[in-house]
Parts: sequence; C-alpha cells; structure tokens
Amino acid sequence: MSETRPEGVTMRTVSIFKNGNNRAIRLPRDMDFEGVSELEIVRDGDSIILRPVRPTWGSFAQLEKADPDFMAEREDVVSDEGRFNL
Repeated sequence: MSETRPEGVTMRTVSIFKNGNNRAIRLPRDMDFEGVSELEIVRDGDSIILRPVRPTWGSFAQLEKADPDFMAEREDVVSDEGRFNL
C-alpha cells in the first residue's frame, strides 16, 4: 500500500519479519538510500525514523590523505602584494 501525504511525504506499509534474534523490514526499492551503507535509527514516540549516517568532523581525520602533488599546479588565490613581514 502506498500513499502520498499533502506535505509531499511518501508513506509505505511493509511487513515486519524475524531475522535471527532481530525483527527486520525490507526497504522498497523506491525508498532506497542510494549509495548509503549505514543508517541511524531514531525512535520518536511510536515512530521509528531511518536516516543516512552523515560524515562528522571527527570522521574527517580517518579519510585517506591527499597525494603530495595534490593541487601542485594550482595558481595562488591570494597575492602577497601589499603584505608586510611581522
């Protein structure tokens, strides 16, 4: 069953099934989070909200470092003209 609410929010009804010791649902293809491998789950009263996990500033340090020649041929954005040494 599918329904579109006035605010433009799409709602679907899905079945809950048992997967090992957990209860699970299958996300319909039209509700897929493309390119996302991890979701956070929030309980708000009797609602459960699924959201893609977003990178944090803390996770920035875990990213692969840029190559030494990254942007080596980049022009200076700020000119040294008019600057003075302290």
